Amino acid sequence: MAEAKWYVIHTYAGYENKVAGNLEKMVENRKMQDLIHEIKVPTETVVEIKDNKKKEVERKIFPGYVMVKMIVTDESWYVVRNVHGCTGFVGPASKPVPLTDEEVRRLGVETVSVEVAYKVGDNIKIVDGPLTGFTGIVDEIDLANNQVKITISMFGRETPVELELDQVEPEE
Repeated sequence: MAEAKWYVIHTYAGYENKVAGNLEKMVENRKMQDLIHEIKVPTETVVEIKDNKKKEVERKIFPGYVMVKMIVTDESWYVVRNVHGCTGFVGPASKPVPLTDEEVRRLGVETVSVEVAYKVGDNIKIVDGPLTGFTGIVDEIDLANNQVKITISMFGRETPVELELDQVEPEE
C-alpha cells in the first residue's frame, strides 16, 4: 500500500477555497477518503491597520495553490485534475511531484505534536551533542520551536543552555 504524500495543485487566483471545498465534496461523494486524505489552503492571521483600527485578517500564504495529501492513482489524479477551478498539479503534466518531508516541515503544512517526558523544574541529563553527560534543571520548554532551556553547572557556575527537545531526557 502506497503512503499518502503532500502534493500542490494550482488553481485560478481567488478560487483556492472553492477548489478545496469542491474537492472535499467529490472525495466524500465518490468515497475516496482512502486515497485523498487531507486538503488544505495554507493561511496565516495578519494584523492590518486601516483608519487607525487594528483588524485581524486571515490571508492566504500561497495564493493560487492548494495542498492535497493523497495517494496518486489514475482515479485520484483524475478527480483532483478535473475539479472546477483547478489548473493542474505543480510538476510535470504527466506525473505530479510530491513535496519532500523537509518542504512539508518548512511550509508548516503538517503540525507535528511533540510530547516530552519532562517538565519545567525536572532534573534531566543531556544525551546528545557536545554537552553529553551533563545534568541540569529544565527552565523552559518551547514545543513550537523544538527547544528546551536548561541550567547546568559548569566549572562551578550555573550556565543556561538551549538544546533541542530530543537532546535531553529525564534523569533516573
